[in-house]
Amino acid sequence: MRTGERLSYTLVRISNGGLYCSGNTMTHNQTISRDLRKAGLKVTLPRLNILEILEGAEQHHMSAEDVYKALLKQGSDVGLATVYRVLTQFEAAGLVTRHHFDGGQAIFELDTGDNHDHIVCMKSGKVSEFKDELIEKRLREIAEELGYSLTDHKIILYGVYHENDDAESSIS
Repeated sequence: MRTGERLSYTLVRISNGGLYCSGNTMTHNQTISRDLRKAGLKVTLPRLNILEILEGAEQHHMSAEDVYKALLKQGSDVGLATVYRVLTQFEAAGLVTRHHFDGGQAIFELDTGDNHDHIVCMKSGKVSEFKDELIEKRLREIAEELGYSLTDHKIILYGVYHENDDAESSIS
C-alpha cells in the first residue's frame, strides 16, 4: 500500500454527534502509528515521516543523509540530527537494522524479519540483497558439524557491479 492510500471503511454518525468508524481497516499512517506504538515509541511527525520514507523507498538501504534528502523533497522541516536520532531509536526498537558495509557510512534498512544477505559494489556502493537456500542449508550443516545450533548469520559479499563498467565506457 502506498503512502496516504486509504482502505475502504464506513463512517457512522452516532447520537452524541461523533463519528464511528466501522470495520477494522486503517489508513497507512494509522498502520505506521500502530507499529511505532508497538515498538514502544511515541508517535511524532518526524518518526511517521521517516518510517514512511523507509517503507516506500525503492532503494531499501538508505543512509541518514538519503533519508534527510527525501524529507527535504517532501517539504518536511526535519533536521539531519533529528534523522540520526530517530534512526538510532528505530534501531534500538528493532524497526531498522544498521549496516556498516566495508567501513563506510551507516546504512539503514527496515527489519522485516526475513533473513537475507548482501552484496556490495566496491565502486558505487550499490547494495543488493540475495537469499540462497543452498547457502542457508550449508551454513546450518557447518554449524551442526561444529556442535552449534545456528540462530543467525550475516554474509556480505564485495565485488564490482558490471553495469558500472557500461556506464563508464559510455561516458568516455
